[in-house]
Amino acid sequence: MIDIRRLKEDPAGAKAAYAAKQVDCAQQIDRILELDQARRATIAESEAMKAEQNKVSKEIPQLKKAGQDVAPIFQKMGELKASIAACDTKLREIEGEYHTLMLGLPNLPDPDLAPGGKEANEPLRYYGEPHHFDFTPKHHVDLCTDLGLIDYERGAKLAGSGFWIYRGMGAQLEWALLNYFMECHLADGYEMVMLPHMLEYACGETAGQFPKFADEVYKIENPTDDRMHFMLPTAETALASLYRDEILTEADLPKKFFAYTPCFRREAGSHRADERGMVRGHQFNKIEMFQYTLPEKSDEAFEELVTKAENLVKGLGFHFRTVKLAAGDCSASMARTYDIEIQIPSMNGYKEVSSVSNARDYQARRGNIRFRREATGKTEFVHTLNGSGLATSRIFPAMVEQNQLADGSIVVPEVLRKYLGGLEVIRKK
Repeated sequence: MIDIRRLKEDPAGAKAAYAAKQVDCAQQIDRILELDQARRATIAESEAMKAEQNKVSKEIPQLKKAGQDVAPIFQKMGELKASIAACDTKLREIEGEYHTLMLGLPNLPDPDLAPGGKEANEPLRYYGEPHHFDFTPKHHVDLCTDLGLIDYERGAKLAGSGFWIYRGMGAQLEWALLNYFMECHLADGYEMVMLPHMLEYACGETAGQFPKFADEVYKIENPTDDRMHFMLPTAETALASLYRDEILTEADLPKKFFAYTPCFRREAGSHRADERGMVRGHQFNKIEMFQYTLPEKSDEAFEELVTKAENLVKGLGFHFRTVKLAAGDCSASMARTYDIEIQIPSMNGYKEVSSVSNARDYQARRGNIRFRREATGKTEFVHTLNGSGLATSRIFPAMVEQNQLADGSIVVPEVLRKYLGGLEVIRKK
C-alpha cells in the first residue's frame, strides 16, 4: 500500500511514476485524495457532535437540580445521537471505498527505472560465454524422455496439461538442485522455513497479489466456513505475512529466510513450440529468499539477494545475464526488480530463472508490519525483499540442454555430484 502522504504531497509525481509503469492511476489518485479530505471532514464533524453530546450530558444533572425543564435538552440529545449515527455510517462508507482504492494502487517504481515495458529493460552484466555445440543439440523434452528423467505423458494423465512427473535419476537430479540451493542459503546464515502450501486471503492481500490477481490462483472451497483459501503461487506470498500485524524491535532486523515449496499457478502456458516441456507449468519447485530489513538497509539487502542468485547460477556453470527491469515490467507490488536470465538453447534466447525484487514498505503497509526505533521509540514500517533462489523448472531444462553430449547423455554439474553419489554423466540405460 502506498503512503497517502506521497500522494498528497506530489500527486502529479505519483501519476507520472505510474505512467512510467504503464498504469493509468490518475482518476484513482484524484478520487483517493477526495475521499481522504471527506474522511477528515467527517471525522471532525463527528468528533464535534460527540463533544457537544458529552458537554450537554454533564449539564443535565445541574439543570434538573435547579428545577429547569430538561425535555428540550433530551430532544436535542436525540437529534445529536441520530446525526452522529448518520455521520458514522457515512464515515464507514468513505473508509470502505478509500481502503479498496488504496489496495488497488500498485507500488510506485523507483525513480531510476526506465519507463516502459520489456523493450526498455537494461542488461547490466554478462557472465561466461554462450554455449556452442559441434553437433545438432536435442530439445530438453526429448533428452528427458529418452533418459527416463521426466514422464510428461503420465503427468498429464494424472493432473492434465502443464504437469509432469520426475522419475528415477530425474527425481534425484531435481532434489540435488534443491539441496545445492539450500546448502548455499544455510551457509549464508539464512533461516530455513517450511510453510503451509494452503493460505488464507490475507496472505495474498499483504503480498500485493490480491485483489487484482485473485483469479490467477487455485482457490480451495472450505466446507466449514466461507473463508477463501488458495494454493500458494510462491513462498513469497506466505513469507510476507510471517510478521503481519506485529511490531519488531530494531535489533530483530534484518530477518533472512529461505523456503522450499512447490508453487501452484493457473498458468495456461504458451502455445509457442519453443516453450513446450517444463518451461511453463501449473506446478513447479522453487526455493525463495526473503528479507525483512530496515529502510536504510533496503538497497544493501537488494544487492545481497542479487549476488546470491547470481552465485547460484555461476555454481552450475551457466552463461547468464543480469537485467534491470523497466518500470512497466516490474510486478504490481514491486518498486524494483532485477532478473537473472540464462540461455535454454532450444528457445533461442534468454529466460528468467530468478527475479530479485524490492517492495520497499508497500507490503509492510498492507500487512501492518512495523519495527520500533531504539533511539526514538517510534514505530516505522519495515522493508521487504524477495528473490528466487532458485526455481528449477527452467534451471532443469537449461542444465539438460547445455550439458548434453552428442550421444544424448548429460554431464552432471560438478556442484551436484556429491548429492548423486559422485555420478558424473547420466546415460541412457
